Amino acid sequence: MTATTAEHPTASRRHPQRWLILGVICLAQLTVLLDNTVLSVAIPSLTRELDASTSDIQWMINAYSLVQSGLLLTAGSAADRYGRKKLLAAGLALFGIGSLAAGLAQSSAQLIAARAGMGIGGALLMTTTLAVVVQIFDDAERVKAIGLWATVNSLGFAAGPLLGGFMLDHFWWGSIFLINIPVALLGLVAVLKLVPESKNPQGDRPDLLGALLSTIGMAAVVYAIISGPEHGWTSGQVLVSAAVGVLVLGAFTLWELRIPYPMLDMHFFRNQRFVGAVAGAILVAFGLSGSLFLLTQHLQFVLGYEPLEAGLRTAPLAVTIVALNLAGVGARLHATMGTPVTIATGMTLLAAGLSVIAVLGGDDYSGMLAGLVVMGAGIALAMPAMANAIMSAIPPEKAGVGAGINGTLAEFGNGLGVAVLGAVLNSRFAALVTVSAVSFPAAMAAAGSAGERERIADAFASGLETSQLVGAAAVFVGGVLAAALLWRAERGDSAGKASA
Repeated sequence: MTATTAEHPTASRRHPQRWLILGVICLAQLTVLLDNTVLSVAIPSLTRELDASTSDIQWMINAYSLVQSGLLLTAGSAADRYGRKKLLAAGLALFGIGSLAAGLAQSSAQLIAARAGMGIGGALLMTTTLAVVVQIFDDAERVKAIGLWATVNSLGFAAGPLLGGFMLDHFWWGSIFLINIPVALLGLVAVLKLVPESKNPQGDRPDLLGALLSTIGMAAVVYAIISGPEHGWTSGQVLVSAAVGVLVLGAFTLWELRIPYPMLDMHFFRNQRFVGAVAGAILVAFGLSGSLFLLTQHLQFVLGYEPLEAGLRTAPLAVTIVALNLAGVGARLHATMGTPVTIATGMTLLAAGLSVIAVLGGDDYSGMLAGLVVMGAGIALAMPAMANAIMSAIPPEKAGVGAGINGTLAEFGNGLGVAVLGAVLNSRFAALVTVSAVSFPAAMAAAGSAGERERIADAFASGLETSQLVGAAAVFVGGVLAAALLWRAERGDSAGKASA
């Protein structure tokens, strides 16, 4: 087995340090995934100390996820061609440099730019970590290794507010980024010393124009959504941004259809199983990321918790996901009920959890706690089933592309959830208050009496409730649609086999 062409080790030549390497990879992966949500709990601090508007805050979150989602497929293709170890090391270095710049940022614009730079490193890490896991584990151990990797994914995404709350309780807001630097340095040294190189020189060429078009298109569309409440949905700024996004994404589609090495093979969308899984994956990420964006504000602005207290109160979501994943509940139910029913059940639970938080969690944490547990159960059921559906709908030789698509959908759903549900919150809040302000703290500061502050708080709580219900409706409809498409595809496959 050579260092540059090896893809799968044999049982007799297992890498002797494979479990140590997995630990290093999971640590790097955890850091990247935490940064998807760790910023949400710092929203009040950033609003105060950087004088950031709601739109600024949303761009601080979306700059990271949008850049990362736009580059995931290209990063995976480049890693296959030029070397997974090389690009894994490059990803750690870029992520560390971006974290340093973010921690030392003095303005909203600087922090947004630094977060975009972190997104580049994150894209390299997200694609190469799984590739290395597949490389160093044989068939007998690979399922267990990928299961641990996937569990870290769930933990990282949901535990961000807890870590952010702890850091903000003891340090200033920049610490949530600077903590990444020692982890990146440790990971870089370990990767260079432990991880074997692997590449496929005959792999597809990186689709650089496709990555550029997809990133610009998604950013323009989300910018229109973010800017709508502040500038007006019919304003020239919003309409031009939306038009640019649609046109660029259209150009991306045409480009992907005509080149021999597309970043995203558009012919996959002819497969109903793939389309159903895609819809479900986007909306699970949409509901989870958007709800966390709203929950951390709800806990601090409305219920009055400190950052660490707010982070601790979101922990039941992470605990539920990790516990059910480690117990293998989703896998067993999937084997018993099948993909469509498992996805429909999971997304219904996720929607129910969001609804419980909206209806019962407004003034009482006990209602929010119940909703978080139900949400966690839904995510633990739906996510593995949808990942399996995406991978099974793609030819085995395109498995790497399938993994990239899965990651891209999750990242796009994250950004879309924050943008759309944030826009609903802003629109509802602006319709209910009479003061001119771009954020809840600014509105409270401009209020002239205790009665007016109470009305502003009630308006913000109403906006949060409306946003959660919109998210719940989107997730539920998406679950029904995904399940229907998957069921129809499975019925078609069964009919085809029977006629053969």
